[in-house]
Amino acid sequence: MGAKMFLFALVLSALLFPLDSSSNDGLIRIPLKKMKVDQNNRLAARLESKEGDILRAFFRKYNFHGKHGDSQDTDIVALKNYMDAQYFGEIGIGTPPQKFTVIFDTGSSNLWVPSSKCYFSIPCFFHSKYKSSQSSTYKKNGEPAAIQYGSGAISGFFSDDNVKVGDLVVKDQEFIEATREPSVTFLVAKFDGILGLGFQEISVGSAVPVWYNMVKQGLVKDPVFSFWLNRNAKDEQGGEIVFGGVDPNHFRGEITYVPVTQKGYWQFDMGDVLIDGKATGYCKSGCSAIADSGTSLLAGPSTIITTINQAIGASGVASEQCKAVIQQYGQTIMDLLLAEAHPKKICSQVGVCTFDGTHGVSMGIESVVDEKAGRSAGLHDGMCSACEMAVIWMENQLRQNQTQDSILNYVNELCERLPSPLGESAVDCGKLSSMPTVSFTIGGKVFDLSPNEYILKVGEDDKAQCISGFIGLDIPPPRGPLWILGDIFMGRYHTVFDYGKTRVGFAEAA
Repeated sequence: MGAKMFLFALVLSALLFPLDSSSNDGLIRIPLKKMKVDQNNRLAARLESKEGDILRAFFRKYNFHGKHGDSQDTDIVALKNYMDAQYFGEIGIGTPPQKFTVIFDTGSSNLWVPSSKCYFSIPCFFHSKYKSSQSSTYKKNGEPAAIQYGSGAISGFFSDDNVKVGDLVVKDQEFIEATREPSVTFLVAKFDGILGLGFQEISVGSAVPVWYNMVKQGLVKDPVFSFWLNRNAKDEQGGEIVFGGVDPNHFRGEITYVPVTQKGYWQFDMGDVLIDGKATGYCKSGCSAIADSGTSLLAGPSTIITTINQAIGASGVASEQCKAVIQQYGQTIMDLLLAEAHPKKICSQVGVCTFDGTHGVSMGIESVVDEKAGRSAGLHDGMCSACEMAVIWMENQLRQNQTQDSILNYVNELCERLPSPLGESAVDCGKLSSMPTVSFTIGGKVFDLSPNEYILKVGEDDKAQCISGFIGLDIPPPRGPLWILGDIFMGRYHTVFDYGKTRVGFAEAA
């Protein structure tokens, strides 16, 4: 899995400013505040990762098995501890309101908080717990609920009660009372629960999300909410979530809108990715992306993420499988490309993958054994993936009329840059000024990220360590490939979630 200390050191915690959501423009504002890195959170993340729980949770959240909206494949929690969920807000549940600190997460759709009936999970004793007996508006539901992650699940049951967000009171809201939180990560987490802002299509138990009820009950001026995330580490204020519209003070210029292409996550079509102004060609036929406030980094297919990390000088974990493929099959792959063979069939032609009619799949009994043992990748899985990446890399270099020797050297260097899924890709903090701009095309407009925006700095002065904000995430069809534009992107670009017109908008944050 590789070393993880740098990446997990990025797990930040936050508390809320005292709420002052009243305004005369009809907008409901939820201010946010940051806190410094919590050493306990680092420890919890490392303990959790020893069993690979967080990685498996990362896969489940984005439906790696193609099951859309299935509660058994929908994870919310472990990803939050892994991916720097630093933007928190305070809500109240019940009458009178019982206060809870929650993550406002556009990548999930349920509201859950710990229950007073959580007796046997130690983490529950360190967080606020909902007490139904103390609320005059509580209504019994009792339907069981479970959200899977890693080696266990957050489980409990549904209840109905009023939920206060800012000055708004959402009546008869269905939410999950969690009675089991088995993860050590929850023991030290600064949040109590999660308030999902995704579509109902991915809601566990098909529960109506809080946001839907805000709109249905006429509590907001417009069916729109927006995120302003303050990425200035020195500022006290962490940002602001605005319900009911858009605050013009949070952005500059025009908002570029793109339609939601698939309800569930806030998913849209994205154009090509550029490095230093030059198109990579990876998304020339289009890619799918989601805007996810619950993810701090920017995730994408390993092939192009590795190319980006190579371009910015990030040193990842070397992949022996990748180098073995190049050594054994590199020249053959090159010859087949020059002979204009079908790129997707090349890895099956050289015997590393089989071809299922659309793309290469793993060969060999190892992957079958690994699946039965509960592991998702075996020897041939890695070899097949490495081969498919090599084909894309070589094809891109051939289009640029590079020589065969330089192409093989380049691909070998990319192999060296391959990070493990949870491993860090570190860069030299002294070289930020010479790193290229990385850009994403959305709605026909190019959105730039500078090195200061895509590099995460941990520590101060000589002890500072700089980490690439790009991480590989390979989601197979039909759900993938999928890019996750997390807080790194949403920090630079004010993000508008237009529920009424089913679209997402981006503008330069002010």
